[in-house]
Amino acid sequence: MTMETTLLIVKPDGVQRGLVGRILQRFEDKGLQLAGLKMMHITEDLAHRHYAAHKEKPFFAGLVRFMTSSPVVVMAVRGVGAIEICRKMMGATFGSRAEPGTIRGDFGVSNSFNLIHGSDSPEAASQEIELFFAKGEVFDFPQGNLEWIYDAAEEL
Repeated sequence: MTMETTLLIVKPDGVQRGLVGRILQRFEDKGLQLAGLKMMHITEDLAHRHYAAHKEKPFFAGLVRFMTSSPVVVMAVRGVGAIEICRKMMGATFGSRAEPGTIRGDFGVSNSFNLIHGSDSPEAASQEIELFFAKGEVFDFPQGNLEWIYDAAEEL
């Protein structure tokens, strides 16, 4: 596996419910590095660009309305295999079906409001980070405790 940087978004429901700190803490507890973080209001234009793949789906208008309804918190998170790790930590898309121990399993029951978005591939992560972060807003710095997180001989 290689070091990856992925995008996570704590969606409006997670922000409104005061779960940002608890969600962020899970990724840091796992050993992933926070490389970028900001609170923002997603514009309609940004929502359309971010969810362009869903443009023709019946839920698209509602998704855009939801994502622009309230501030979100966007994060760039880095680690070995970060994309897969983050997606496992998030859990199944619908909170009612997500396993306990996952973010959606522990905090969600809705099939509409699912608390968090995470990139699903290295290509998507790169594109999404570019959409949500300006140049210089994602930092590349040594993680001081790296040797205690990974077996450097085998994982890096």
